Amino acid sequence: MPTLLTHAAQLLTLRSCGNGPRRGPQMRELGIVEDGAVLVSDAKIAAVGTTDEVAKHDLLRSTKDLEEIDCRDKVVLPGFVDSHTHPAFTTPRLIDFEKRIVGASYEEIAEAGGGIRSSLRGVREASANELSQHVLGALLEMSAQGTTTVEAKSGYGLSVETEIKSLEAIHHAARQWNGTVVSTLLGAHVVPPEFRDKPEEYVRIVCDEMIPAAASKQLAQFVDVFCERGAFTAEQSQRILRAAVEHGLGVRAHVCQLTPTKLQPLLELHPASLDHMDYVSDEDTSLLAKTDTVATLLPAANYFLGLPTFPPARKLIDAGVALALATDYNPGTAPTPSMPLVLSLACTHMKMTPAEAITAATYNGACALRLQHSKGSLESGKEADIAIFEAEDYRELAYWFGVNRCCVTLSGGMRQ
Repeated sequence: MPTLLTHAAQLLTLRSCGNGPRRGPQMRELGIVEDGAVLVSDAKIAAVGTTDEVAKHDLLRSTKDLEEIDCRDKVVLPGFVDSHTHPAFTTPRLIDFEKRIVGASYEEIAEAGGGIRSSLRGVREASANELSQHVLGALLEMSAQGTTTVEAKSGYGLSVETEIKSLEAIHHAARQWNGTVVSTLLGAHVVPPEFRDKPEEYVRIVCDEMIPAAASKQLAQFVDVFCERGAFTAEQSQRILRAAVEHGLGVRAHVCQLTPTKLQPLLELHPASLDHMDYVSDEDTSLLAKTDTVATLLPAANYFLGLPTFPPARKLIDAGVALALATDYNPGTAPTPSMPLVLSLACTHMKMTPAEAITAATYNGACALRLQHSKGSLESGKEADIAIFEAEDYRELAYWFGVNRCCVTLSGGMRQ
């Protein structure tokens, strides 16, 4: 049955400006239609325009059954694309939270047995079904706030068996959710405790056993690596991502979160995105601007960690780098499913305009997952992923925080 959205106060189409990610002034072009309408049929967008224009569509003349959604006094936009999340865990890290409040650093928490390694036990002991139910719960919380596409990483098992179990849990949860899930193998999150004194052996396992297993089972579209002090070196990261490319998988990386890293060797592997980017150099910023690799910024992590600084969004945008925004949903540094909160943080702490933040959370997020041909904008032929907000002006999406103003989320035309 077709669905017709009518009379939107503002319809943010984000009409395409080409095939690649938006950058610079393009990030402020939302393609706003007042008194807007969207016609959905067979999970795809059939027409977009003013309510009067869409009312003349041939499909409406031949359709007897029609669901109509009155969007009067509402903002309608593409569903958010949350292109960096870690939902495959079982319990919150409350000890980390409390230690951080009294001043412990990231490294000190890890040395005390907290951090990423502290999530291992829960994931290793959980059944695939228990893990899947947690992932599904996170996906449902995300969709309630307007998210329709989620990149979901493994990374808290850190053995071949438990990383595959995590990817299987993500796959199972995705089948029970109306939205789209892109799976990423993050076996190279940190070196697990049992390989603390032989990290090269763990890198070999990731490259020679974990990546081939994920590829052969078709459980992952991407491989990620945490390239950072205390995790994996730049040289180890290159080897891991090269193994991913050799097995036909896309690549992305956590990089420059705590310390600078030279990007050229990673960029040679054509990553879809490089994420965090708090300490990217001016030289690498210029280099990145010449590529289609998206820099995904994760301000919720900086907020939750209580950091005094945030990713340098303005520097990156002004240099011509394509930016995306994502939640970084995870138990240790960003326990939030809310893309609207991320929009607010991007505006208040990184000085992005509301329009730039929305572009980064929709169309450029789709580019970070290489899905821009089907997602990220409201255009005829694209998948009907749509979020409707109780607001009359798009700037309200970043203005209100701590409250959910999303009233309807459609994924493939279906209500979440």
